Amino acid sequence: MVMVNGIERPLDLLNSSKGKEVLVRLKGDKEFVGTLLAFDIHINLVLDNVKEMENGSQKKSLGLTFLRGDTIIYISPASTALK
Repeated sequence: MVMVNGIERPLDLLNSSKGKEVLVRLKGDKEFVGTLLAFDIHINLVLDNVKEMENGSQKKSLGLTFLRGDTIIYISPASTALK
């Protein structure tokens, strides 16, 4: 496997994103932005300072939130996703 930017395996990207803001898209077209605190092998996520997004703007603030891994379509570092 080829290493790019220090990322060799998919979970390496998540691990390097801990403590940083990520954008998460769920099934049903819901999007959330929050600080990644923790994750497990099922890609269940714990995010803090979570904002539900709609059409690129904040819909509501949720605070500390658990997102179940089997509902996630993608996770992206928010700094690149929100540009």
